Amino acid sequence: MTRKKRARTVGSEGPAVYREKSNSKVDIETRERQKAKKRKGLKSGSRHSAVEDNKQRNGGQKKDPRLGSKKLVPLIVEPKKPQTKQQRRLSAEQELALLENDAQLMVLLDRIDAGEKLGAGLQKQVDMKLDRIERLMKQLGLLDDVEEASAPVKQSAKSKPRSDDDLLAQFENMDFDNFDKE
Repeated sequence: MTRKKRARTVGSEGPAVYREKSNSKVDIETRERQKAKKRKGLKSGSRHSAVEDNKQRNGGQKKDPRLGSKKLVPLIVEPKKPQTKQQRRLSAEQELALLENDAQLMVLLDRIDAGEKLGAGLQKQVDMKLDRIERLMKQLGLLDDVEEASAPVKQSAKSKPRSDDDLLAQFENMDFDNFDKE
């Protein structure tokens, strides 16, 4: 390495730094650092004393895993009470609401309305859900109202054939505001 030549100008190497520590203070600091380097591990004898302390602390808190639950187990199984008609009706109403709000069924019905043909599995699924909805509506008494309202119109049309003039007169006299209410 080349030797650096020192200049005598002031400030070339920065301001002069003076130590305020004496040799005895420097010696004391070095000895403390050496002691700290030697003491990297645990204290002597800590292997035995630390384990005992942990056992005493955990002894009261830790439970034996072999001991089971203290909850009483019923030895006799009580038979379920049959549901009342009101409870069955409520559950049927809930099931009907779920089926009517079924997103997958709505998508499949929209596809059918658009003229798309579904596969055998999807068509079977749609048929099953629609049959279930019809059964639930009959059970709840909702389907009978719809059939009664549509039945008289069909019977009157079958019982008496009308002429074109009679049908036109009936159409002109019809009140469309009350049409949905009938």
